[in-house]
Amino acid sequence: MSRIEKAFEKEKAFIAFVTGGDPDIETTEALIPQMAAAGADLIEIGIPFSDPIAEGIVIQEADVRALRAGATTDKLFDMVRRVRQKTDVPIVFMTYVNPVYTYGTERFAQRCAECGVDGMIVPDVPFEEREEVSGACAAAGIELISMIAPTSRERIDRIARQARGFLYCVSSLGVTGVRNQITTNIRPMIRQVKAVSDIPCAIGFGIATPGQAQEMASCADGAIVGSAIVKLIARYGRDCAGPVCDYVREMKAAVMSATA
Repeated sequence: MSRIEKAFEKEKAFIAFVTGGDPDIETTEALIPQMAAAGADLIEIGIPFSDPIAEGIVIQEADVRALRAGATTDKLFDMVRRVRQKTDVPIVFMTYVNPVYTYGTERFAQRCAECGVDGMIVPDVPFEEREEVSGACAAAGIELISMIAPTSRERIDRIARQARGFLYCVSSLGVTGVRNQITTNIRPMIRQVKAVSDIPCAIGFGIATPGQAQEMASCADGAIVGSAIVKLIARYGRDCAGPVCDYVREMKAAVMSATA
């Protein structure tokens, strides 16, 4: 059983996102094991990129901070290798196709495997073009995580049948970011997936409060939180571990309290 499968094996999963290298590599490296200990079942690391088209202003600014601090793809690979000595938490890279192509698709996937990365999310590669990266991921044993949205409709069945690791279910139209309310009715989308596949479904985009996390986890297998964590890191900088871990514990408890 893979690390990603284990994250969803027994209970609802809380998935936490951080921008790699924000405010610096050392802070990210120290934070990941602490977040895992606080209850994060899987951690997404965003590779900072100059044109992150799926991200809102919070993560855009984090990317800028990380790039200015000298974060590079190679430094993040090396960081994950060191983190693997401290924690067995599943780690997934959130990136864009340009950095993958620039690095070399096969080389990128192989480095992921060598360093202990479990999966990749590439939001600007549509399902119909996933072969651009899926072959290299499969060869390296890396799960390429698929995404669906309420607008996916008739494509959901095809995506769900071929999904690996878990299915990233986008709760809201637009880019990432904290939302006061999540008004999309997610349940029909999750039911459609479960009718054709037993792949775990985790909901992301906009979740920030324990109430939102509980609501989303009540109809899915987990909840994903990014911008709210990145805002705490922006506020506290190198001293972010305490506030972030307190938040992770609160959100994990909310997810655990959800009933389907």
